[in-house]
Amino acid sequence: MIRRTTLTAATLATLLATAACGGTNGTPLDQPTDGAPAATAAAGSITVGSANFPESELLMNIYAGALQAKGVNVTTRPNIGSRETYIPALKDGSINLVPEYTGVLMQYFDQSATATAPDEVYAALQQHVPDGLKVLAKAEAEDKDSVVVTRETATQHNLKTIADLAPVAGDMVLGGPPEWRTRETGVPGLKRVYDLTFKEFRPLDTAGPLTVQALKNGQVQAANLFTTDPNVAANDFVALEDPKSLFAAQNIVPLIAADAATDQVTQTLDAVSAALTTENLAAAVKEVVIDRKDSAAVADAFLTTHELK
Repeated sequence: MIRRTTLTAATLATLLATAACGGTNGTPLDQPTDGAPAATAAAGSITVGSANFPESELLMNIYAGALQAKGVNVTTRPNIGSRETYIPALKDGSINLVPEYTGVLMQYFDQSATATAPDEVYAALQQHVPDGLKVLAKAEAEDKDSVVVTRETATQHNLKTIADLAPVAGDMVLGGPPEWRTRETGVPGLKRVYDLTFKEFRPLDTAGPLTVQALKNGQVQAANLFTTDPNVAANDFVALEDPKSLFAAQNIVPLIAADAATDQVTQTLDAVSAALTTENLAAAVKEVVIDRKDSAAVADAFLTTHELK
């Protein structure tokens, strides 16, 4: 059985607030659900974490299930928060493994990175992962950030690309996760690459229901969603093209503590990456987000289908 450790809403809010201030006092995940200090991941076991959106939790469950099937003792810690919180947790041993995305992770470690093509991004990422961490084989599966508008807004302003927002951005509110205010792939990058200055940036959730609802209700006129998000098609939203490649290739990749990357663990996760495609990942995310199926159950079905358990 996979042991699951869940953070309370209050604890998560504290972690995110701490990360937003640019630092932590002690272990980033030092407040588990029961209020007792959290130990670092036990020797000989793997603690798999996830960011705070459904696809990341689904991938966490896929990684965890595949490892458990090979006899690895696995604990999961879903919905930790943003990269600014879970990277420190990886470094201090609170978790050992998290699903990541090559392009944004490359830019997180090297803000001057310019690679955009999948293989170039992966090579650059490998060079900039800090000591103590490593990335394993990347998947063909890709999920990029995107700037999304409603069909009505796209028609009204003849919007097809992010560049087309230039004449109207000053009258628009942009919605996205709080970290988009300062991330190079968020507000600063939109200004630098496309010279876009929005009327306001409104912090919401990470490509989740708050963002979808705010876009539908007109509280924001443009928003950050992911390209595999089934809500884009379900709501007839328009994902604007990115002709200047602000968003580099975003292949799924395991980010792992180097001392946890044994041959068995590496071979197991490489097999998962080999099985993941953009199409089957998007289908699995739809089952979780639109069909409301349990994430762990969807992950288990994926592993069974691809003979990974």
